[in-house]
Amino acid sequence: MRINRAKWGLALLMLPTLIVAMDMTALLLALPHLAAGLGADTVQQLWISDGYGLMVAGLVITMGTLGDRIGRRRLLVIGATGFAALSVAAAFATDPLTLIVVRALLGVFGATLAPSTLALITNMFPDGRERGRAIATWATCQFTGGALGPVLAGFLLQRFWWGSVFLAAVPAMVLLAVAGPFLLPEYRSDRAGRLDPASVVLSLAAVLPMVYGIKQLAITHAVAVPLAALAVGTGIGVLFVRRQLRMPAPLLDLRLLRDRSFSAVLVALVFASIAMAGTGLLVTQYMQGVLGHSPMASALLFAPMGLGVAAGTLSAPTLTRRLSPPAAIAAGLLVSAAGAALLTVVDGGGGLPVLMIGIAVLALGTGPLFALGTGLVMSSVPPERAGSAASMSETGNYFGGSLGFAVLGAAAAAVYRSAAHGTSDSLSGALATAGRLPAAEAASLLRTARSAFTVSLHVTGVVAALIFVGLAVLVTVMRPKPPEPAGAGAADEGATVAEFASFPK
Repeated sequence: MRINRAKWGLALLMLPTLIVAMDMTALLLALPHLAAGLGADTVQQLWISDGYGLMVAGLVITMGTLGDRIGRRRLLVIGATGFAALSVAAAFATDPLTLIVVRALLGVFGATLAPSTLALITNMFPDGRERGRAIATWATCQFTGGALGPVLAGFLLQRFWWGSVFLAAVPAMVLLAVAGPFLLPEYRSDRAGRLDPASVVLSLAAVLPMVYGIKQLAITHAVAVPLAALAVGTGIGVLFVRRQLRMPAPLLDLRLLRDRSFSAVLVALVFASIAMAGTGLLVTQYMQGVLGHSPMASALLFAPMGLGVAAGTLSAPTLTRRLSPPAAIAAGLLVSAAGAALLTVVDGGGGLPVLMIGIAVLALGTGPLFALGTGLVMSSVPPERAGSAASMSETGNYFGGSLGFAVLGAAAAAVYRSAAHGTSDSLSGALATAGRLPAAEAASLLRTARSAFTVSLHVTGVVAALIFVGLAVLVTVMRPKPPEPAGAGAADEGATVAEFASFPK
């Protein structure tokens, strides 16, 4: 009966995981319709799209640890209730400022969902192998939702108004809030201590300017303000770290990083996110600017990347029947490197099949890392610190994605400008300029711009392949331990899952 309840509880947790991931990517396609309906200018559109993510990034640390203190199920139900109510408010917003505020508040409640969900899975499945399969299912839903989000948005926008994209999340959140108290266990740590308000403020003051600075570096040529934001965030981050190391019950338990396997997996998750985000940015721009596909068509053509990760995460537990987790992760990363290498031979419209195969193979190979690596992070800590571990994993993924857009995006832009020989600063700029030129000059400019962008795609593929190979080398130094006997975790909830590898201490 307990197992059946756990499985029903897992199914309940997967629904909001899937819907929230769809909701985040669906907004990208809905943004032009939303801007037209509300009369939002460019700056307001930026805050509408980024306000949610900034608040999630800034508060996921706080929420992960808060769940350890007040109860993970309680925090999840509160988050789902608030998310449902604010989604309705967002759908019926009448002006850009209202939507910006609502989106920021959605980020506050959204920050409760991922760490609470992941920490609850750790409690619901004490057996190592069952937990591994549950985490793989959780990761699969995240990436499947991200891939299907634009498809959902396209379907809704063809039949309804832009607010329907927000309403899609409401039924799942209502179901979670109503059924959660019956299907999900409650867990809180008696040793968690009180929440430190100063640490909350410091974490927000450190993360928000850093994420803002990283995002701005990816979209602006003026670097003074983004660099200043990064410097401020880094300085405050140093103060935050020093405070956490002095506290007996810190907001974020940085002592977890002393476990070398824990630290190594976090590094791998961050750098894999960098490679995937940077590659995704270049591929979607290539599909639209070079191949000439519409945003909706590009979203559909790009779906193999999200679905590839989903397939990889879902198959990860099966791989561990034949390979140790480090070997499965390393093999997957080498597959990703091969997929990234395929991007270096893409050229023109005839290269679309190779492009789609490349991103699918790249994504497929990362699945074992995201599934088994997340499992290792969660299994490296005792149950009372699962929320803190989940928040560190989610923060690492978010920073990795932001860095991928900024760093690889900036590198690709530099390659583009060099290959374009000064004819244009960006592909989008070339496309805009070509519309005002005579046909012959426009054709010449577009040919040069598209060729230059193809070179930048090739370079990005090389960089991503090198990142994946480097990560494969990193994880191969992890030594596997014997698998945990079935049910061993039930006898000792504080035991770590032995089926994963760990570095020698």
